Amino acid sequence: MQQRHIYDTGIIGNCAFIAHVHKNTNIAWLCWPRFDSSFIFGGLLDEEKGGHFSILPEGEFTSTQQYIENTNILETIVDAPDGKYKVTDYAPRFQLYERFFKPLMLIRKVEPISGHPRVKVCCKPIGDYGANQLQAVQGSNHIEFFGLKKPLRLTTNVSLNYIMDERYMVLNEPKYLVLTYGLPLEAPIVSTAEDFLVRTTAYWRQWIKKIGIENMYQAEVIRSSLALKIHQYEDTGAIIAASTTSLPEYDGSGRNWDYRFCWLRDAYYILNAFNNIGHFEEADQYFHFIANVAMKEDGRYHPLYTVTGSADFEEKILDLKGYKGNQPVRIGNQAVEHIQNDTYGQVMLSLLPLYTDKRFIVEERQDSSLWIYSILNKIEKAIDEPDAGIWEFRTIAQYHCYTNLFQWAGCRAAIKVAKHIGDEHLLQKARALMERATEKIEACYDEERKVYTQAIGVPHLDASTLQLIMMHYLDPNSQRARDHLAGLEAELLTEDGLFYRYLHKDDFGKPQTTFLVTAFWYVEALACVGRTEEAMMRFASLMKYTNHLGLLSEDVDAKDGSQWGNFPQAYSHVGLMNAAYRISKKLDRPSFL
Repeated sequence: MQQRHIYDTGIIGNCAFIAHVHKNTNIAWLCWPRFDSSFIFGGLLDEEKGGHFSILPEGEFTSTQQYIENTNILETIVDAPDGKYKVTDYAPRFQLYERFFKPLMLIRKVEPISGHPRVKVCCKPIGDYGANQLQAVQGSNHIEFFGLKKPLRLTTNVSLNYIMDERYMVLNEPKYLVLTYGLPLEAPIVSTAEDFLVRTTAYWRQWIKKIGIENMYQAEVIRSSLALKIHQYEDTGAIIAASTTSLPEYDGSGRNWDYRFCWLRDAYYILNAFNNIGHFEEADQYFHFIANVAMKEDGRYHPLYTVTGSADFEEKILDLKGYKGNQPVRIGNQAVEHIQNDTYGQVMLSLLPLYTDKRFIVEERQDSSLWIYSILNKIEKAIDEPDAGIWEFRTIAQYHCYTNLFQWAGCRAAIKVAKHIGDEHLLQKARALMERATEKIEACYDEERKVYTQAIGVPHLDASTLQLIMMHYLDPNSQRARDHLAGLEAELLTEDGLFYRYLHKDDFGKPQTTFLVTAFWYVEALACVGRTEEAMMRFASLMKYTNHLGLLSEDVDAKDGSQWGNFPQAYSHVGLMNAAYRISKKLDRPSFL
C-alpha cells in the first residue's frame, strides 16, 4: 500500500473568510475579500506564484497542530533544535454593538515555549491569482502592500526590517502579526490582539454550548459543526461547498473543480444538519439566501450561485502549476449552465419549515400560494426533461431517479403547505405532480435485480438512490427497501465501508475514488432499515479518513485511504452530522445516552 495522502492544513474563519494554515506555518490559502475572490495566498496551488506567509525556524523542524478546544482557533507547535514555539492563528469573531464583528483580519500570535528559537517571518501576499506582484512599503509599525483594490496591511511588533529582509530573529517574547484588508488595525497591537483572542475563544465556546448534542459522537459532531459554520458567508447566508478550487478528485484525474459556490442541490441536507444540532439562526440565514435566489428567478434555477446569489460567471483556466502538479486549475464552474432539475424539489423542501416550524410565523407571508405555485410550475415543466443529475455530467443527459425523487419530495412538501394554508387547487396540483414523479421513479426499477437504477433505461447503479430510503419514498421496513440497499451494497460498497457514487464511465472516464458524503448516506440507510449496530460500526470506521485535525475531504481513495478533492468539504461534514443524528434517533434515546 502506498503512503496515504492527507491534507496537512487546518482552517480558521469568521463567516467572512476562511484561511488554510499548513503544518509548516504557511498560510497556504486565503481569498479576500470574498470566498470566491482571488487568493491573497495560494501556495496550495502554486508555491512560486501563490505567495506565502510563514513563520519558520532555521534548519530542520517538526510540527503538530491542534484546535483550541471547541473553537476555530488553530495552534501550530514547531519544534526545532534551538527551541520550541507556538503559532496561534485566528479570525476575530464576537458580538459587538448587537452585531457580529467579523473583519477581514487574520491574527497570528507567535510565542516561545522552550529554548531560544530563531524564526523568520516571511509575508508576501499576491493579487489576481498570482499575476499581480504587490509592492511592499515599510511604514512606522506596519508594512503596506500596494496593488489591490483596497489597502492590505501587516501591522506587527516584529522588527519590520527583519521581515522586509527575511532575516532570522530570536523569539524571546510573544509577537503579533495582524494582516488586514480594507480598514487597517489602528489600535494598540498587543492588547487588541489579546483581547480579540479572548473574545473570539469565548464566542466559539458559547456557540458550541448551544449545540443540541451530548455524548454520542460528540467530538466528531462538534468539529463538523464548527467547520460547517465558517463555510457560511454571513452577509447573505450562503453556504459554500468548500473554500478551495481545483484540488483533484484523485491524483492526475483532471477532475479539478472550483467549489467556492453555493449549490441548491444541497439545501435540504444543510438545513437538516443545522436543525439537528438546534442552531436555528444559521438555518434561518441560509433559508433567506435560498428564498432570495428562488424569488428572483423567473425561469430556471441554476444549480449553483455565488455567495451573493449571482449566476453570472464563467469557468476559466489559470496558468498555475496546480496542487501537486494537478492541472487544470479552474476558477468559476461550468456547472452553472447545467440543467439540474432536482433543485426545484430542494427549494420546496427548504420552504417547508415556514409552515411546519412554529418559530416561523406563516401569516406574515401574504404571497405563500404564489410562491409555492411558482415552484410547482417549474417542477411541472421539468418533470419530463432529462438532466445532468446530481453528479453534474457534462455530456450525459438522463431521466435520473434522484431528480425525480426530489420532485416527488418537493410535491409532498407542497401538499403539506397546501393543507396548512387551505388551498385546495394547490393541493390537487401537487398530488397530480407527485403521482407523475412516482411513475418516473418506478420506471427506474429493475425487477430482476430488485434495485432502482441511476436513470430510466440504464443499468448503472448510483449511490444517490440511497435517498429513496432516507426520504421514505421506500418504507424502510419494507422488503423492497432492504433489497434495494443490498443491490447497492453489492456493487458500490467497499470492504472498509466507503461508497462509490457510481462505477460507470462518465465524461472523464471511470471514477477512481469514493465520495465521502455517500458513505454517510449509507450509514443513514443502514440505520433506517434497522441495521443500527452495523450503522454505528460503519460510522466509526469512517472516522479514520479525517486528517490530523478531524477534517474531511470530498473524496477518499478506497485502496489506501488517501484524501482527495476540495478540502475540507462542507457537505462531507454535513453528511457526518446527519448520520450521527439518524443513528441517535433510531436508537430511540437521547443522544447523550
